[in-house]
Amino acid sequence: MLTEADIRDALRACFDPEIPLNVVELGLVAGVDLAVDEEAPGAGIEGVPVRQRLAVTLMTTSEDEAKQEMVRAQVMNRLGGVEGLSRVRVELVPGWTAARISAVGRKALGLDLGPFRVLNNRVL
Repeated sequence: MLTEADIRDALRACFDPEIPLNVVELGLVAGVDLAVDEEAPGAGIEGVPVRQRLAVTLMTTSEDEAKQEMVRAQVMNRLGGVEGLSRVRVELVPGWTAARISAVGRKALGLDLGPFRVLNNRVL
């Protein structure tokens, strides 16, 4: 059975169209809901692998609908290739801020440089 960590790992291959960082490190993944799909073909039959349905909630970095759809399409395509998923739904919601960027993401973007030390008007 798949876990939220498996889904997040898969989503690391999806990138925001404006900020050069994957959707996980950028903090766009607001929710992952995995559940057994009781309606999947073969569900409940011994020997048939369990299939799961997935709902992912992503925050948007842009109000541009074309860019939002680019992210949604990337995520749908990537998750469509994950074995064990029967159905995938992606919901886009507003509310993202730069504070959601992970420590790894901040480092990759050069945002974690910290305060500069200055001595005799020279940055150390």
